[in-house]
Amino acid sequence: MAGYKGGGMGGNMQNIMKQAQKMQEQMQEVDKQLDDWEIVGTSGGGTEGDETVVVYMNAKKIINGIEFGSAISSTVDLSDEDDVEMLEDLIMAAINDGYKKAEAVYEEKMGPFGNMGGLGGLL
Repeated sequence: MAGYKGGGMGGNMQNIMKQAQKMQEQMQEVDKQLDDWEIVGTSGGGTEGDETVVVYMNAKKIINGIEFGSAISSTVDLSDEDDVEMLEDLIMAAINDGYKKAEAVYEEKMGPFGNMGGLGGLL
């Protein structure tokens, strides 16, 4: 083995670790952005601004608020079980709409990192 100098992998491994650390820092920055990203889920109503229920959340699916449109106050009787059930359904629909939108944003922003999230504990 004449000419073997040893340590050939050391430089490569160091470069890989630097790249992984840089990627982890970028991923953490995107993660912070997802906290501040506002997603609006809606249900009811056919036109924008005419929604019956609006749910606000971030791109991590943390709900920050719920609003009821004027249609709720003028048509829903909370002493009527059918109206309460309808309101519950509208709330769930708005949450699910928001979740779908949040998932799309999350996948778009975190997708480039692939399975890097699983390596977080190794770095």
